[in-house]
Amino acid sequence: MSERPERPAKAAKPLTELIVTGREQLTPGMVRIRFRAADVAHFAASFGPSVFTDRYVKLVFPQPDGSQVLRTYTALAPDVAAGTLAIDFVVHGTEGVAGPWAARADEGERITARGPGGAYVPDPSADWHLLAADEAGLPALRAALAALSDDATGHAVVHVPRDDHRQELAAPDGVAVDWVVSTERGALAEAVRALPWRGGRVHVFVHGEADAVMHGIRPYLVTERAVPRADLSISGYWRRGRTEEGFRAWKQELAAAETPGA
Repeated sequence: MSERPERPAKAAKPLTELIVTGREQLTPGMVRIRFRAADVAHFAASFGPSVFTDRYVKLVFPQPDGSQVLRTYTALAPDVAAGTLAIDFVVHGTEGVAGPWAARADEGERITARGPGGAYVPDPSADWHLLAADEAGLPALRAALAALSDDATGHAVVHVPRDDHRQELAAPDGVAVDWVVSTERGALAEAVRALPWRGGRVHVFVHGEADAVMHGIRPYLVTERAVPRADLSISGYWRRGRTEEGFRAWKQELAAAETPGA
């Protein structure tokens, strides 16, 4: 086994108390919660992780036994001067922790957010952009589209289970937005493979269900299209049949299996 240097300890993420100011039903499967806070200065675009469009926070949900459950979401449209931001939640009835909370959250309710973090922002020097996501990755994809220059070109693909789960998405004229309406697990990967491949350097953002993203799309881009890893942001946001805790364990197992010498 090869020896690897120890990683430096990560600095603790800021904690922000968010106060609900409104709730909006975007589609039958997604709710937007608007928040205010006393101070969201660390969400300023010039501050560390906040330069990224996949800007995420971990929401802290206290449990009846005194423990805490963390759930990860993209923080949208932070306004430092106003002290506001929004988070879009995928809701599947009473399933899960965060979705049911968002479906019933009333004005004045409080929740703690840890973060933000992030790793991706569209590269304006790329010749074109490829973005793909399911509903879980849609908020970050929306933020990425908003950050593209007016003359950007490329493709954005969004997978939703039903037609009434589509949303309005603003994009530059040169970026085609395709909606894939299907309950098939491989639908997003098939749609990405079917896209016309453009010449020049592509910058890629693909986030969604882990099996579809990591096993269905990543090999196509890395192996068949030979996209350099530095130009790829590919991440599983969730995995079918697993809680976020189980999913994090699966990601660690996958990373260990793919690390040479591990």
